[in-house]
Amino acid sequence: FQAMSAHFDERSGVVPCQTPWGCWYQTMEEVFIEVKVPDGTLAKEVQCKLGSRDISLVVKGKDILKGKLFDSTISDEATWTLEDRKLIRIILTKTNRDAGNCWTSLLEGDYSADPWIQDEMQKKLTLERFQRENPGFDFSGAEISGNYSKGGPDFSNLQK
Repeated sequence: FQAMSAHFDERSGVVPCQTPWGCWYQTMEEVFIEVKVPDGTLAKEVQCKLGSRDISLVVKGKDILKGKLFDSTISDEATWTLEDRKLIRIILTKTNRDAGNCWTSLLEGDYSADPWIQDEMQKKLTLERFQRENPGFDFSGAEISGNYSKGGPDFSNLQK
């Protein structure tokens, strides 16, 4: 599963939601958070707590990100890494990995995606779902129109 998902994301491009500290984006299974931190930041200067419904990130004593997540995650699968001493990448695994579970904001009432970004995110999750259900087809360049909210139409009963 992983390989295909990564491959699909690479080809279809992520839909990032920009924030004051960086950006976040999602796939059907995961939420990715990228936080820009001062150059030369050391791992020991980072305190990152990842709970199933809450997150807290403190860098060099400054609160960067704190609050209740939009939806629940599997806390023991959450990871964070410090890259090149200037970028913190946090990966959260969604509890509900359904294409219809498109997070509209990172935290409850904060860092929400604007309607256009939400729309693009939802399209992307729907394409990802089609790709999973029909591994032989390439949906990475597909355009979706019509009603795709809640993960799009159900094609599971189509004749194979």
